[in-house]
Amino acid sequence: MTYITFIDSPMGKIGVAAADGRLTRIFFDISGLPDRWQRKDDEPTLTAAAKQLTEYFNGARQAFELPVTLDLTEFERRVLAQTAEIPCGETMTYGQLAAALGKPGAARAVGNALRKNPLPIVIPCHRVVGANGALTGYAYGLQRKQFLLAHEKKFLP
Repeated sequence: MTYITFIDSPMGKIGVAAADGRLTRIFFDISGLPDRWQRKDDEPTLTAAAKQLTEYFNGARQAFELPVTLDLTEFERRVLAQTAEIPCGETMTYGQLAAALGKPGAARAVGNALRKNPLPIVIPCHRVVGANGALTGYAYGLQRKQFLLAHEKKFLP
């Protein structure tokens, strides 16, 4: 069973989903959710995720400690694991991320993997930018990417 809850954020309402005690999805569009998903605000994984996301938006958290499930290919999981290592307030280019994975020249494949990230913010794909530092390629909208990067810079020590 997949359970969901919602949190209010400076970016509007955010949905969070979990199954089997692991975070499975964070979403900005809360319309048209599958009927089989059940709202359960007191589910422990969702409670922890809501708390940590609220702390993040309040500037009190820079990284997340949540159990996750990623229904992705091995390469996509490697890309997201490497992305999770980018420090809060910093960015890395698609090419740098590909090189860090031992796949120089695979910037496009990295971008395709990031597009499938089911856990934006928790796995900070917004921290990956174009070769010239341009804000490109954010599946959840460049305005959100810009907001998240500005938010993180504001709360850095």
